[in-house]
Amino acid sequence: MLGLINRSIETFLTDTHGAALCARVRRRADLPGESYEPLLQYDDAQTLRLIDAACDELGRARSEFLEDLGAHLCSREAVRRLLRYGGCDYRGFLNSLNELNDRARMALPDLKLPNLHLVATQPGQFRLRVAADLPGWGAVLAGILRAMADDYGSLALIEVPPRAPGGDLRDPDPMGETVTIQLLDATHAEARQFALARMIGEV
Repeated sequence: MLGLINRSIETFLTDTHGAALCARVRRRADLPGESYEPLLQYDDAQTLRLIDAACDELGRARSEFLEDLGAHLCSREAVRRLLRYGGCDYRGFLNSLNELNDRARMALPDLKLPNLHLVATQPGQFRLRVAADLPGWGAVLAGILRAMADDYGSLALIEVPPRAPGGDLRDPDPMGETVTIQLLDATHAEARQFALARMIGEV
């Protein structure tokens, strides 16, 4: 796993619960003392330990934690810009998800995101298939989709159907995870301001 992903988890913990809790999570996960270098590759097992330790420390379900993590990612301006680049409205953004992996790799060639496949099941309703080597990406994407609906001023119902009985949440689903999206109102509220080109002097 690229260190950038693990750093994003640590940043989420620090921003929402403080540096002391993040340090406790690292100790609980038995991770090295130093933080992650964003562009280095790390064993996926460290990422899973980090997530499990965070859930244990917070007393939260893995799916809830990962969904909040996905929403928090959208507060990072670089991530938000990458996502907003996909479309001028929420429907356009949804239709761009199939190319998200390729767009991300243009910026970070070593970043391995899940393969996404969006299909429209009926007017205003979509199904997103999320195929990844690690479990939990469906919940992360659900959080991202909810946050981006707010960003675009749209009202959408996002759901992650439960896994089949007996499925291990630590193992990837061989059929891929599924997220369903129902676009209820594309213009429910005013969208956040966004421009593709940065203003001169913008920080």
